[in-house]
Amino acid sequence: MTMEEAKAISLKTLVYKKNNRVIFVESDEDFTDVLFSFLTMPMGTIMRLISNHNQPPTVGIGCMNNLYESIKNLDMQCFWTEACKTMLLCPRNDAAPQNERLKLQIDDGEVPRYFLCTKDCTLSGHKLLSLYPNAVCDCGGLMDTTIELSDAQDRGVFVKGRTQFIISDELQVKPSSIEASLSEVSKLGLMDFSAVEEYNIDIGVDEVLTLLKCSLMSKKPLTETLLERNSAPKFGKEDFDQNIYVESTVEESESNVDGKIHVKLIISKSKKMVCFAETSEEFVDLVSSFLTVPLGYIIKEMQGSISIGSLTNLYNSVQELDVEKYLKSNEHKEMLISPKLAPDFSHENNPLDIEEGLHPTYRAREYYVYPHRYELTSDGQIPSGSTLRSSILTVKDPKSHFKEAKRRGFVTGPTMFTITDNLIITPMSQVQSLCLLKELKVSISDIEERVVHVGSEKALHLLVASLISESALTNAFLREPNSE
Repeated sequence: MTMEEAKAISLKTLVYKKNNRVIFVESDEDFTDVLFSFLTMPMGTIMRLISNHNQPPTVGIGCMNNLYESIKNLDMQCFWTEACKTMLLCPRNDAAPQNERLKLQIDDGEVPRYFLCTKDCTLSGHKLLSLYPNAVCDCGGLMDTTIELSDAQDRGVFVKGRTQFIISDELQVKPSSIEASLSEVSKLGLMDFSAVEEYNIDIGVDEVLTLLKCSLMSKKPLTETLLERNSAPKFGKEDFDQNIYVESTVEESESNVDGKIHVKLIISKSKKMVCFAETSEEFVDLVSSFLTVPLGYIIKEMQGSISIGSLTNLYNSVQELDVEKYLKSNEHKEMLISPKLAPDFSHENNPLDIEEGLHPTYRAREYYVYPHRYELTSDGQIPSGSTLRSSILTVKDPKSHFKEAKRRGFVTGPTMFTITDNLIITPMSQVQSLCLLKELKVSISDIEERVVHVGSEKALHLLVASLISESALTNAFLREPNSE
């Protein structure tokens, strides 16, 4: 279903007329599923959707905008394969089979495609499948034969059908009840219903994109989406830039530097800030991989210590819902509160402890009919009937041209890069570095070099800081607990 073909969702909306404020909306599973899908989206997808939306925010989302644009601007030679850059700018979603059934599809990314080598190599040779174009088979041939998946599975979305919810302005989702609705009314101090009015409001893809953007930065995203349609939401720095120490739930010995990534920081002593970092491709791999991380994973790892707009409320709502009554299964709940990387998006030496999803079992089949029919399925079942040949396929690592035991990252090496405090990545240039110090008005006598070792704790600090702060490196490496 294209964005143009998507049907609108109708919301019963209760509005406080005096303040022109949404009290709550009442909706069935269609709108609730769309909201919950936000948690499964990789950050690169969110940045792409927001940047392409016709009403861009007046400010960025922490440093994520800079990171996304940096990857877009890096030369293709900085990446191991063409697919590597695509994977960062258009990351796949591990919950894609569920999200494909949303009533409103907001992800305008490419429809998944499948590529094979020659028929004989697929069925009796190396038996490989690629999800990206221009891959090289282990036989040395180009995997350029396209094939469609024949059995896209209907797995449902997240919420059980025919379930009613009320959703507050700050995205708290509760099963519909008189108790829950009166609680939302009382929050605004309303003693009677004379100042309350009901509206039926239809929303489409454009409004959902606005809601996604507002939910990242605002405490009243429904009001800004449904009642302030004629003007783009206005956000200031205070709406998103939380320059506070990022707590971590990971315990790690700082004395053990084995297996950690080494980064040289150029620091202004007087300003107590990181001017930039000089680093190898390993650290750039870590930072760029932030674009592949689902939003729900970041919220989970913050453990409620930091709030992201209204999305923390949305996440907590999922945690509190009774699975048996309101969600399709425990598996669906886990997709929302512990979302995984899409298959093939993890790599060795990445200190972030995030689980990767698994590919389905793909099978190529050739049927004994004339002309021979050739198809790809993902159910893994042994075919019956008039099958001539069939084979289970191994999905080729898109980050490598050739068969390797090592699961490499996205960025080629050995290469040195400069990363600014707000996560602008460029190939290292001493001329550019000196110009940056001049721009920051940092004198030679004020400079300090410091080498830091990035393990799982610091990696998580930096991931969260990149979403909530404009000074991600300073936040992750210099700021101390309870500092101003």
